[in-house]
Amino acid sequence: MITPLPLHAGATIRIVSPAGKIKEEHVLPAAKWLQEQGYVVKLGKNVFAQHYQFAGTDEQRLHDVQEALDDPHCAAIICSRGGYGTVRIINRIDFTQFVAKPKWLVGFSDITILHACLNNLGVPTLHGVMPRYFFTKDNEPGDSLISMMKLIRSEGIEYQLEGSNFNKTGRAKAPLVGGNLSIITSLQGTKYDIDTDGKILFLEDIDEFLYHTDRMVHQLKLSGKLENLSGLVLGDFTDMKDNESPFGQTVHEIINEAVKDKDYPVCYGFPGGHDKKNLALAFGCEWELEAAESGAKLRLV
Repeated sequence: MITPLPLHAGATIRIVSPAGKIKEEHVLPAAKWLQEQGYVVKLGKNVFAQHYQFAGTDEQRLHDVQEALDDPHCAAIICSRGGYGTVRIINRIDFTQFVAKPKWLVGFSDITILHACLNNLGVPTLHGVMPRYFFTKDNEPGDSLISMMKLIRSEGIEYQLEGSNFNKTGRAKAPLVGGNLSIITSLQGTKYDIDTDGKILFLEDIDEFLYHTDRMVHQLKLSGKLENLSGLVLGDFTDMKDNESPFGQTVHEIINEAVKDKDYPVCYGFPGGHDKKNLALAFGCEWELEAAESGAKLRLV
């Protein structure tokens, strides 16, 4: 892995919208805060463009992403939001200049596609909070933002996590990969599919039916993605839905059933994903996971 340099005072951060459309009031306060921290912030030309549900046409979004990736003076790229749309432009992005001089890329949800692509190219990325969710209700920097800034500054981090009866005891030290479960399963069979062998896998999701979640988990299992893991970390599964005829299992029960015969550590309930607290994770970097029913620890090595 070629780790991007840590952000320093005066560094340039670009904000782009690779997927869903977003309003100015959900981005500008975050841009102002970053400027107050001493960074130069540049917004993509089409950050607030609208084309149906997208932040502009495919060509507009592609232009902004490519410009940010190729900018030699840019130290980090923060995606304005997820939603849907990155998959429509991913095969047209040229990562040549970016890989030669990598920079941190931050986002989650639909941005999982970019995480997968860049991690496969040997560049770490940050699964972390996006501008709309930088602040608490009191307009203060939230834990999500604080954790993201620690990682983007290469300050290191360690998370102490609550216990769970579903946790599987064990210790692992390996690179971390993953992201949104729906996106990960949609990438199977493509060149952007993630390699989970020997890795710690992180998964989260939102607004999915339980039966659909069960199907995706079994898709991962049948394809061998859950077979040779070093560890498994489950984030938030937010606003999950059930049918009129109940599925009969919770998300944790679904996943536990799929991996109960594995001997790697499993940690449930990491505060990451689409809930109020979305603690940052550096994908592609090595982490140490210690899990037990009484609690768990996840530390960037």
